[in-house]
Amino acid sequence: MPTAAKDASDIQDFRHIEETPKDLYSLDSQSADLAPSPTGIDAEVAEFFASLAPDTSKGGKAVVIDDATNRRLRWMIHKRVLVVMVVTYFCQTLDKGTMSFASIMGITADTHLVGQEYAWLTTCVYIAILVWEFPTNRLIQRLPVGKYLAFSISAWGAVLACSAACTNFTGLVIVRTLLGIFECVCQPAFVFLRHVRSTMWYTRDEQALVIGSFYSMNGFQQCVGGLIAYGIAHIQHAKLKNWQIFFALLGCITFVWGIFVAWWLPDSPMRAKCFSPEDRILMAERVRKNETGIQNKDFKLYQAVEAFKDPIVWSVTLISFTNGLPTGGLGAFSNLIITAFGYTQLQTYLLAIAQGIIIMTALFSGAYLSKRYGQKLVLAFIYTLPNIAGTIVFLSVPTTSETKVGLLIAFYCTQVFGAVAVLNLSVMSGNVAGRTKQVVASSLVFIAWATGNAAGPQVFRANDAPRYVKAFIVHIVIYGIQLVVIGLLRLHLMRRNQSKRLAQSLQETNVSGGDSNEYLDHKRAFEDLTDIENPNFFQADMSTANAGI
Repeated sequence: MPTAAKDASDIQDFRHIEETPKDLYSLDSQSADLAPSPTGIDAEVAEFFASLAPDTSKGGKAVVIDDATNRRLRWMIHKRVLVVMVVTYFCQTLDKGTMSFASIMGITADTHLVGQEYAWLTTCVYIAILVWEFPTNRLIQRLPVGKYLAFSISAWGAVLACSAACTNFTGLVIVRTLLGIFECVCQPAFVFLRHVRSTMWYTRDEQALVIGSFYSMNGFQQCVGGLIAYGIAHIQHAKLKNWQIFFALLGCITFVWGIFVAWWLPDSPMRAKCFSPEDRILMAERVRKNETGIQNKDFKLYQAVEAFKDPIVWSVTLISFTNGLPTGGLGAFSNLIITAFGYTQLQTYLLAIAQGIIIMTALFSGAYLSKRYGQKLVLAFIYTLPNIAGTIVFLSVPTTSETKVGLLIAFYCTQVFGAVAVLNLSVMSGNVAGRTKQVVASSLVFIAWATGNAAGPQVFRANDAPRYVKAFIVHIVIYGIQLVVIGLLRLHLMRRNQSKRLAQSLQETNVSGGDSNEYLDHKRAFEDLTDIENPNFFQADMSTANAGI
């Protein structure tokens, strides 16, 4: 293991990617072109490249990543990384959504819940996330991410199974709070699995589909949860209540999955012994053009300060809050709202399947369109509009046997909002660089998300049931704020790109301030520079080609 002093000399053997006219990436040793002080590069990354990458300046054979090799590497990463992300997020969303299904299984009466106590069972989860968000982000930065994630998965599975033993509000609050603490690691870890680790594993233009893949589990869990709940609802005269069986079953499944994750998921390309040394080099090099680095375990105060001053960070943070508040409330009260339309308990379980399909369609379409056109914020603006339309229907149409189908459709319109969360995370991952800055930004975004989700159930007041008019008025205001922030953020990204190009005397050829034919060498991609520091970093909301990435 090289010392810190030796790391600096090892970095001189760092290999650099050059983009050829055929979109191939080649490894090339150009140590003279490196910045004079490469101390920003993580020691483990420096050792990894120094020990494994071929030295072309000494006669080593250059490695080329062609399209076929790139596809092979991507599928290898999918199998080890994306599968874990998707299944884990499915478990998380299903486990977190158990309370919504349990709400019409009799848990309210069996545990003697009154007033706002049911709403607090969702709010306390997100308060726990708020408290533990910064510590868990720091632990993710310092610990092997795969192992920490695996422990947390098994822990929240055990806690969920223990929920079946609760008989009152106090017991439920305790287990739900613990659930929030252990589940808290999931989304920040996925920002590492595609932002800090997907800047380890995935290129920026791949990240929207990656995010969409695991976020689509918000919809799939509705389908599977509805079917499981429908089946459990037919169990009669058992010693356990239906909601207790539901909690115990899902908790045990999640616990076992956590054990599997500990064995299957690599912590980084440098430590992925499941891949050959040659493939690990290629996997690291294919993400060089992200310009966000691979990893760095040092906390850099100046990057944290920059994050708190950056309008981009605060914009995606505010969007995370405005997205989280409506979804938090609708997620907790969705089944109660549907039954209030006049549907039976069993019908509500089955209607959850259609709700899940709509959520999945919105998430996948948002991810696909983002990859296809690159206009993430434009799409986020568009995907907010159906929620406004559905909410207006809620506020203006009375509940009758003739209107219940129309009200159900209006409710489904409010479910496409999840696509905005995917697009917002993709905007953050594509526009924030520097490891410490990423940690601070992701912490702020998920704190805002947790705050919104914590507040969401509280705007649904028990004395306002079953239509919850006041809650939907709040939602309309939130949607309006979100539209304004999205528009201002896009203008800011365009201005920042144009300013960088002017500073470098690069040509501006389109409205996004980009030039699809320009050449960037990506020679400082692994130096842990922030997006503002790095002259080769251009904001990525525009189309990939036009953004200069």
